[in-house]
Amino acid sequence: MSPPNGHKSLWLVLLLGMGVMAKSLNCPAKCTCQYLEVNCTGQQLQDFPTTIPLDTRQLILATNNISYLPSVELNFLSDLVYLDCRENAISEDLDFAFISLNKLIYLDLSFNNLTRVTFTTFSQLSSLVVLKISDNPNLVEIEKDSFANNSWLRHLDVSRTGLTFLDISIVKDLPNLKSLGLSENLWNCNCSFLEFTIWMKESGVRFPDPENISCYSPAALHGWLMPGVESELHYTCLLHLHDTDYAFLGLIGFCIFSAGTVAAWLAGMCVVLYEFHTTRGGDDEDEDEDEEPCISYFLTNYYRSSVNVSPLAPLFMPNVSFPGTCISTFLISA
Repeated sequence: MSPPNGHKSLWLVLLLGMGVMAKSLNCPAKCTCQYLEVNCTGQQLQDFPTTIPLDTRQLILATNNISYLPSVELNFLSDLVYLDCRENAISEDLDFAFISLNKLIYLDLSFNNLTRVTFTTFSQLSSLVVLKISDNPNLVEIEKDSFANNSWLRHLDVSRTGLTFLDISIVKDLPNLKSLGLSENLWNCNCSFLEFTIWMKESGVRFPDPENISCYSPAALHGWLMPGVESELHYTCLLHLHDTDYAFLGLIGFCIFSAGTVAAWLAGMCVVLYEFHTTRGGDDEDEDEDEEPCISYFLTNYYRSSVNVSPLAPLFMPNVSFPGTCISTFLISA
């Protein structure tokens, strides 16, 4: 038995009312909710809304006074792909704030009070494609490898921050990076910045607003556009020699050569003197050994001369032998 038509209309109104009530309970106050989207723009919110539907894909919290992103409430939104928090007062540490948001593609934190970015700030956002952290005047440091886990990152904007230096490792290892905003920062173009300027020329990455990407210090390079300052840094930082430098290096080389020559000569002289004294000692021993037969020979000569026999006679006697070393001695004595 079907209910009367009046009852059907009543049930329909009741169901619609319940749907509206359920929708109003799931949508935060002062926010508008559509299918998978929550928009709380410009509602002067002081805190992060806590009644956001868990299946929300797009959350817009722009232009409020939110100073803190609670990790617990935020990480319930595991399906979130778009998060816009620009123009707030976020200044608290964001480490581990995005632990479960591994589907997040778009994140806008511009116009806040961020002070630093560490490795753990965005390390869980493995699907991140667009990251805007520009217009954070107190942002003075981005640590090395801060984006090591954000390999899909294509658009990064750090314009108008307190940065004066950006380590090349921060952006060099982003294989999909296509756009990098660097404008209106107080860049310190010292020698440690040379490698970064070379990368800017060779990377193929697009740099929006290039006429406002310039050096602030040192004074000699103030106002130089990047990466055009690279050639000047090459000349300033890399080794280059003047005439006086060449003369000094030549003098050093001559001194080293002269010292080596003298040392070699002294070493040679020492070797010669050592060999001379060693050989001289051996000759003296040989002469002492030869003196005994020479003495007996001369005694014989002396005896023969006393009996009127010529001392040269033994030289002409085939059967008489005598020490060969005594010949010169004998001739001299004769």
